[in-house]
Amino acid sequence: MRHHDRADEPDKRALRREIRSARNRLTADDVRVSATELARRALALPELAQARTVAAYVSVGSEPGTLTLLDALRARGVRVLLPALLPDNDLDWGTYDGEGSLVRVRHGGRMALLEPAGDRLGPDAVTEADAVLLPGLAVDACGMRLGRGGGSYDRVLARLERADAHPALVVLLYDSEVVARVPEEPHDRPVHAVVTPSGVRRFGPAADARHP
Repeated sequence: MRHHDRADEPDKRALRREIRSARNRLTADDVRVSATELARRALALPELAQARTVAAYVSVGSEPGTLTLLDALRARGVRVLLPALLPDNDLDWGTYDGEGSLVRVRHGGRMALLEPAGDRLGPDAVTEADAVLLPGLAVDACGMRLGRGGGSYDRVLARLERADAHPALVVLLYDSEVVARVPEEPHDRPVHAVVTPSGVRRFGPAADARHP
């Protein structure tokens, strides 16, 4: 087990700055082409192919694009849940019914987010998901995820744990964002897979037994 302390926080902030800076240099074409490849690879994952409900999110700016994947999942008949940020940084959820069902919401001085416009299902709706797509900035060789820093998905993961729910946890990233090590804290838990435009990497005891 790694040693954890608050000294990891400056390391996390520095890594976040570095990755965001690299993302900001991407062109719209870079993002679009990557989104197509990410969707193709993610749709082939058994964890998503067998899912009836997937909790996901709408990418913004130069984040690895998710809308192509969301539309493909919906076309398969998958129920797709999308988050709506609450004032305390927790997440409520709504159903994705196509790009026209999204509304742009600005939360304080942050970047505006695309959220579901329909009825809210409550924060516990995520516990019904067979797979959860987590936003992130990096994943390391042990499957530890570097989040965006808001803490919303730490709450989601804690809620899943309390409910004894065990969905597949999947992160979509660019190739350069799979790194040797992410600073880790005691509450962090590894993801099951990372999808990048060039491939899929799985983590955990079953990783070696599955397709690469």
